Amino acid sequence: MSVQVEAMPYRHVLVVPAMGSAVRIARETTELVLVECGVGLRHPSVGPALLIVAELVTNAVRHAAVSSPVITVTYARGPGAFAFAVHDRHPYQPALFGALGTAPGSGLAMVVEMTMELGGTAVVRADADGRGKAIWITLPV
Repeated sequence: MSVQVEAMPYRHVLVVPAMGSAVRIARETTELVLVECGVGLRHPSVGPALLIVAELVTNAVRHAAVSSPVITVTYARGPGAFAFAVHDRHPYQPALFGALGTAPGSGLAMVVEMTMELGGTAVVRADADGRGKAIWITLPV
């Protein structure tokens, strides 16, 4: 799947404090955004999208809260694709595809596996200053 996120016309941004309640808020917001942009909750990508966003926000809360008091979830929707990014200000950038080989069964490996099974993409994009990153997931819808 090769969709340029920048070309996706629909955008929504959620900013939450880096605490446990962020996971529920991000998951519920993801459902609302999907419905708002015309994706039915029974679409085969919806369940995995909800699990993936919950896992990425959980990781940000667990591992980045000290450096990043807030977490930003950005959503984008374009023809045939739904994308979302979880951003924090912790400098560590995980090797997404390395997780499959070095940490099978981990949450990050599950994120990559589910994304690939659906024909989507997963990318880590560093902040310009190197002190944060966003993990972008793009799924077909």
